Amino acid sequence: MRPVSSLQIIAFIQHRLSHALGAAKWLAIVVPMAAVVGSACALFLWALDAATAARFAHPWLLWGLPFAGVAIALTYQHLGRGAEGGNNLIVEQIHEPGGGVPLRMAPLILVATVFTHLFGGSVGREGTAVQLGGSVASAFAKRLGLSSHDVRIVLMTGIAAGFGAVFGTPVAGAVFALEVLSVGRVEYDALVPCVLAAIVGDWTCHQWGVHHVGYHIAFAGYAVDGPVPFHIDALLLAKVLVAGVVFGLAGLLFAEATHGAGAVLKRICPAGWLRPAIGGMLVIALVHALGTSAYLGLGVVSPDPSAPSILAFFGPLHFGWAWAWKLVFTAISLGSGFKGGEVTPLFFIGAGLGNALSGLMDAPVDLFAALGFVAIFAAASNTPLACTIMGIELFGAAHTPYIAVACFVAYLCSGHSGIYLSQRVAVPKTGAAHLPPDIPLRQARGITLAAPRVVPWSLSNVTPEITAMTHHIQQGEIGMLRIYVRPKDRFLQPGQGRLRAAFSHRPLYQELIQQAKRAGLVNAVAHHTHYGFSNGGTVLQHEAEGMNAELTMCVELIGPRATLEAFCRAQGALLTGKVIVYKHLEHWRIGTGTGLVEDQVSDAGVLTRR
Repeated sequence: MRPVSSLQIIAFIQHRLSHALGAAKWLAIVVPMAAVVGSACALFLWALDAATAARFAHPWLLWGLPFAGVAIALTYQHLGRGAEGGNNLIVEQIHEPGGGVPLRMAPLILVATVFTHLFGGSVGREGTAVQLGGSVASAFAKRLGLSSHDVRIVLMTGIAAGFGAVFGTPVAGAVFALEVLSVGRVEYDALVPCVLAAIVGDWTCHQWGVHHVGYHIAFAGYAVDGPVPFHIDALLLAKVLVAGVVFGLAGLLFAEATHGAGAVLKRICPAGWLRPAIGGMLVIALVHALGTSAYLGLGVVSPDPSAPSILAFFGPLHFGWAWAWKLVFTAISLGSGFKGGEVTPLFFIGAGLGNALSGLMDAPVDLFAALGFVAIFAAASNTPLACTIMGIELFGAAHTPYIAVACFVAYLCSGHSGIYLSQRVAVPKTGAAHLPPDIPLRQARGITLAAPRVVPWSLSNVTPEITAMTHHIQQGEIGMLRIYVRPKDRFLQPGQGRLRAAFSHRPLYQELIQQAKRAGLVNAVAHHTHYGFSNGGTVLQHEAEGMNAELTMCVELIGPRATLEAFCRAQGALLTGKVIVYKHLEHWRIGTGTGLVEDQVSDAGVLTRR
């Protein structure tokens, strides 16, 4: 055995010392930050309980939901610029640290969520907790002047602290923060800080006297002959697998319904401050049509023991379609702009669907309600590990195999969609998914999974038939016109007022493209931008959860110069005051047969002229 030199001993000590200093740094940063987040979550949960109790005691508060929605929208419009991105903004800042998460996000989301619940909006609380954690963590990071890498970790610890505190599941909160950023990948570089933050956040919340609802599964397994330390019933496991498929499809339906409701309402009413009023009136109409207010608020408990609620789903009663109605109520509330979260409504939908499936499949009611509780969340958030651990923390470890199977099958069946559109797809769920690396879910949702694989072109791929140059290029003159407008700019017909135009289906950029088609132009497209300003205005940025109606966008028209000039003269009333740029271009046409060959590829792989 070779003797250890003094240099090796010194290197070992220095390495261990650097580890200790790193641990001390994160201890000094994370503990106070997580304590602040836990305290904020305690305040939020206390206010949420008070708002729910007030709504139960005064059902007439529901009539104020449209007005509360307008007040929330106007508040965010005037005070919340940069904070409207919500959870997706935090995820984007972790992927690409930039401007950070504004501290005003914390009080805005807290007050807005409490107001939504007070007046009966069907939303959750996880979004508020995550945004509280993210905004407080970002404030700590800015004050300490941390590096971009450390800012990422601090934001993740903020998510862990908020999630762990608001649900009372610290281990699940830590894993959620590590898993929610990318589909199929866990960010292990923040493992220890996230666990520390989640535990401190949850402990602080409890120290303020806030307690969480307890759930219990009475089903202890089917009787078996002889003592066995651990038993899995094959038939029950098969039923759980089938239920997992249903939970996954329901999670996909929830995510798409929520995004779809928001898109439909944006088309119907481009005025953002009016959309919550429409959503509030739809919720009121549904309550009176169904004759029940059970689908308002969180839905954890209900003053009527026979009404559907999360706790009721664990009991002997069966509720066939309660999960579907909760989905409708939540999609309308979130899609119209009310603030809150998706997770607790997902708990309601999952537990209600599990309750309904248990009757159809002759399975234990409480077990299937618990499986749906966590599995549909795993499907909609693409976090199967965190949801499996959450199931163990909430319901105990006795049913771990069933919980894991339900969560992972549901995750697999939900496709490349989810409630957090800023998630990146690190590992596609199926080998046939031809997706670019680390593509956001916002873009992956629009890609058909059955599309053939696209092989990037390179000179190494060029076959002898292609290099033979059987095609030729014909050049022509053409022009490009760029017109800079805002998504909120409307096409006003003669004599039409602005209020009527707010509900019109004809934004100015769409009208310009329609007119370009009538004018016979070659191309007309509208480009949405992400960050910038126009005409000397304010610098604005893209909102992660929806289009920023104030951010400048570009309408690009291509055609002969004379046609473009005629178009501008004809549409002068629409274009007055707009920034317009003209550029001269070449128009290339690819032809076959004999003709002038403009380029060829040399033996060295360099494009040359001849």
